[in-house]
Amino acid sequence: MATDTTPTGIHTPPGTPHLSTRDKLVLFVLCAAQFMVALDFSVLNVALPTLGADLGMSQSGLQWAVTAFALPSGGFLLLFGRIGDLYGRRRLFLTGLTLFGAASLLATFAWDPASFLTGRALQGLGAATIVPTGMSLLTTTFPEGPARDRALGISGTLLSLGFTVGMVAGGVLTDAFGWRSTMALLTLFAVLVLPLAPALLPESRTPDRPRLDIPGALTVTAGLLSLIYALSTAADQGFAHTDVITTLVAGVLLLTTFAYIESRTPHPLVSLPMLRRRTVAWGNLGGLVTFSMMSTVVFVLTLYLQEILHLSSFETGLVFGVQGILSAVAGVYAPKVIGRIGARSTLIASLTGQATLTAALLTLNTHTWSVWVATAAVSLASMCHLGAIISYGLTVTSGVPDEEQGLATGLVTSTQQIGITIGIPLLGVLATTSGDLMAGVHTVVGIDAAIALGAAALVAVGLRARRPDSGAVEAEAFGAR
Repeated sequence: MATDTTPTGIHTPPGTPHLSTRDKLVLFVLCAAQFMVALDFSVLNVALPTLGADLGMSQSGLQWAVTAFALPSGGFLLLFGRIGDLYGRRRLFLTGLTLFGAASLLATFAWDPASFLTGRALQGLGAATIVPTGMSLLTTTFPEGPARDRALGISGTLLSLGFTVGMVAGGVLTDAFGWRSTMALLTLFAVLVLPLAPALLPESRTPDRPRLDIPGALTVTAGLLSLIYALSTAADQGFAHTDVITTLVAGVLLLTTFAYIESRTPHPLVSLPMLRRRTVAWGNLGGLVTFSMMSTVVFVLTLYLQEILHLSSFETGLVFGVQGILSAVAGVYAPKVIGRIGARSTLIASLTGQATLTAALLTLNTHTWSVWVATAAVSLASMCHLGAIISYGLTVTSGVPDEEQGLATGLVTSTQQIGITIGIPLLGVLATTSGDLMAGVHTVVGIDAAIALGAAALVAVGLRARRPDSGAVEAEAFGAR
């Protein structure tokens, strides 16, 4: 097995979570880029009505402001993660950062729907490059153990915080400066990060360059694009629409074909033995559920606060501001919890906590005091959600050779993107199509909590310790330290 090119200039001593000044600067660059991408997922949401009126986009066309970003950002993750492994993660990261900044500038000054959607699509393509290569640079830069735990803890905190901050900042910026300021904010992030990255980030790649699995790349990318398009469109048109059914079936067939190709090719894009690792399979299940179920809770809670309790956008933003603060607190303490009880136990406990606190939202009603219940429940659930994000990332990437870290982190980030994408179409639509919105919110919250609790049980069984004499012992590198 080839040894990965070791990044130079990293001085984190093994076995200690303390980071040198250079380590902190490297972490700042990588996390700032991840935060920027997370911000892009939500910063535009509140601005959509204003944007549509300014550019002349129809109500149905506004969906494409979100879908145009989600399609390439989710569809190309695995491909770009593997290209970074083979040809240089730093090089591809810088390319993606440049593309994202230029695309954000185009979206800022868009003059019609076509130019705006082009900017959004290019932003998504840049994000698909930044996320897996950035995560790979992080996991290959910081050695497995407390240093990586801390780095992933900070990264996971900013990922969760970026989504929340985007919701609050989007409303404030749109009210004060107009919708274009939301895209200008992303441009500013890229301009600040890009000059620092070349000098700080070490290059990292697999030294022997096997041929890129072109058939696998084409089928998995087309399959993910089809699946994300179907689930995104279902939120607006429903699952009975012809486009949704066609692309959903096409996505399943393409991904099935991809699996067949990977089992036959000598240089697979996705190593099937890796997917058979218990840590990778069950860890990603936990990640998929925590992202999809939490994004659904945020969506239906936004409807509840504004449509039932009639809170303003600013007041709704305050609720999610509390959520963001407690998520940041969780990001500080989650690595310490993982160091004490292990990533497996933290993942199971976090999913269980998220499910329990989500179920507490079943007590919501039309009385104004419910806002305090909503604030407390969603904020505490987000702390558990943050613990699940960090622990599932550690679970999936622990014990994976450096030359396959791009693939492992590509799976992690694909899970994130798909999780964020599928939750609202699958469950959120039950609230929006319900004749009684309060009853719809309760239905979604109940199903959401049940799915998270079921995932916790499945992960507990899937990652249970095996007896040493079973002959199938797998190193639990993510266990308690």
